[in-house]
Amino acid sequence: MRVLLVDDEKELVSTLAERLVLRGIEADWVATADDALRAVESEPYDVAVVDVKIPRINGIELRKKLKKKRPNMKFIFMTGHGSEADYKAASAEGGAQYYLAKPVNIEVLINKMNEALKE
Repeated sequence: MRVLLVDDEKELVSTLAERLVLRGIEADWVATADDALRAVESEPYDVAVVDVKIPRINGIELRKKLKKKRPNMKFIFMTGHGSEADYKAASAEGGAQYYLAKPVNIEVLINKMNEALKE
């Protein structure tokens, strides 16, 4: 499994990537939407884990752009803001399979990624 993590909180996203790598999952991270768009040009990611609130473009809009470049890529949103109803609305609008509240539990994230890939 190859995963792209997108979050402007660099310490959080880099630590999350390290924890995934320790579990045998190929994980890269970027802090901006522009970097995410460039990353999918050169790498065949299976899953993108995208923060709902990133600078310049929100996670929902970024998902739409990434999906054009990688139609088979699965998406998981994560956020530290809002209620469960907000997460569900964002997921429905953005087409993400799942949403997770920060701080993200690594085992839950791995389970959600595996579930998304089975769909």
